[in-house]
Amino acid sequence: MKQWYKLYSNIVYLHFSEGFYQLPESAKNAVSPTSPWKRLLKVAGYTIVRLLGNLFASVEHPHKLRSKVWLYVVSQNNYDSLKFIQEGLPDAVFVAGQSKDIGRYNGMVRRLSLRRKILYYYKFLPLYFQFLKHNRQSTLRFSDVLYDAVGFYEVYLRKLQKYKPAAIVFANDHNADARAMLLAAKTLGIKTAYIQHASVSPIFPPLSFDLSLLEGQDTLDKYKLCGPITGKVELVGMPKADAFVPFRNHNSSIQTIGLGCNLMDDLAAIEQLLRELASSFPDLYFILRPHPRDKRDFTFLQNISSRISFSTGVDEPVFEYLKRLDVQISGNSGIHLEAVLLNVWSIYYNFNPQEKLHDYYGFVEQGLVDAAPDAASLVMRLRQHLQHKPDVFLLAKYYNATVGTAFDGKSGELALKLINDFVVLYT
Repeated sequence: MKQWYKLYSNIVYLHFSEGFYQLPESAKNAVSPTSPWKRLLKVAGYTIVRLLGNLFASVEHPHKLRSKVWLYVVSQNNYDSLKFIQEGLPDAVFVAGQSKDIGRYNGMVRRLSLRRKILYYYKFLPLYFQFLKHNRQSTLRFSDVLYDAVGFYEVYLRKLQKYKPAAIVFANDHNADARAMLLAAKTLGIKTAYIQHASVSPIFPPLSFDLSLLEGQDTLDKYKLCGPITGKVELVGMPKADAFVPFRNHNSSIQTIGLGCNLMDDLAAIEQLLRELASSFPDLYFILRPHPRDKRDFTFLQNISSRISFSTGVDEPVFEYLKRLDVQISGNSGIHLEAVLLNVWSIYYNFNPQEKLHDYYGFVEQGLVDAAPDAASLVMRLRQHLQHKPDVFLLAKYYNATVGTAFDGKSGELALKLINDFVVLYT
């Protein structure tokens, strides 16, 4: 039982950490419903749709998995971050769990059958009571997260033994299924690499891949706070941004403002700001972009003004959205960094003032973005720069190691060489 607890504590490391428990409820709700009844419904739905539903679907194509380099993904954003590897490494294949939602790329990944996952649920109650002993508050709050995690490691261990991938490249280091895959690979001595796909936090698990390709010094500094780092680390910038470096915004005036929001943001606060901006700037255009996982209904906001349109993460990659902007406004979101990389002036605005989560990523503290404490301040700042939008992309150097260097716009080239050398070395 101690071994089970040790293994699963590692798998659910982030979501059972004290730091995660202390986050505002809106952040936790994005992972696990606040309401106990909704958590129960989530578990019931997972049992019926995933565990039982997976029993009747055949999804694997063994010849397309065996001895390949696996690009393991758990989201659409992960896919976007790793697709440059598949383009440059013909033997690489995208791999995901049987029912994992990869957005518009659902049909482009090789699936691993999770039929046998249900066989390991005899471990859930013993694990649950063991977790209660060690971390009662998180166990009661996130029991559904633990329930979802059960069986991933055991199934993935069998899959790796069967298909023997040459190496596995990850773009996520904290979701339960990704951590289960990582730990299974470590058990079998399969080499692993990691490419950062979004901004990180000091409450993430310690970095423990054989090769980690990080965007910049900010990420490395934060991972040092997470715990001891194992494996080789290189700073390579952001490969997924390479193709958009030629499209950096050099407009002197402001014509289009984007608002990027996520599940932590309050709909009423978003509506209030949009009304204020649309009224204050009758000649400007506005684009609202919810996070791909934010499924709330925003269509009522179109009634505010005909100059408000929408960008959906499912249909439009984030950099395509940013290409259309002069200014980007968001709360706690990694989109600030992506905006600055395209020389889009980015401003921090808290869309959830009731919860104390100011500057979660440290972008304001480090000077990457400006901040507006309220709508009046934001309007005033925008007015000051309507005809002379600031150039900001060099502010990203602390976050992106290639900005302003010979490899600016060539992060993928640099990362692919390192991945190539890594794969050749261990195969």
